[in-house]
Amino acid sequence: MRFHTRKWVKPEDLNPNGTLFGGRLLQWIDEEAALYSIIQLENKKVVTKFMSDINFVDSAREGDIIEIGIDVVNFGKSSVTLRCEVRNKMTRATIISIERIVMVNLGEDGKPKPHGKTRIEYVKDRLEK
Repeated sequence: MRFHTRKWVKPEDLNPNGTLFGGRLLQWIDEEAALYSIIQLENKKVVTKFMSDINFVDSAREGDIIEIGIDVVNFGKSSVTLRCEVRNKMTRATIISIERIVMVNLGEDGKPKPHGKTRIEYVKDRLEK
């Protein structure tokens, strides 16, 4: 799993229990999944179609630094399926895991559009083309 994004848990991110609000964390995950998919599929028009069971394993508190990791599970015809894990940067404890996030590539008409991708591409791969 590659951890690309870090977030600093601030007072405005907390729930009444003093821990990271699950909705805020899901917002960050959804945004990271979208950004990752946009870069992989080379298209700004990508939407979230599905998230599998969300497993809250641990919590984060004010001042914690968390890392959001995304891996590609599968490339579909017009979609990409991702896996996500969020962990505490300092303790490495898993905070949440989501086994499947399906992101769909859209055309100008807003309908699913084939993307032609079959594997993860890194910047160095694109520079060699």
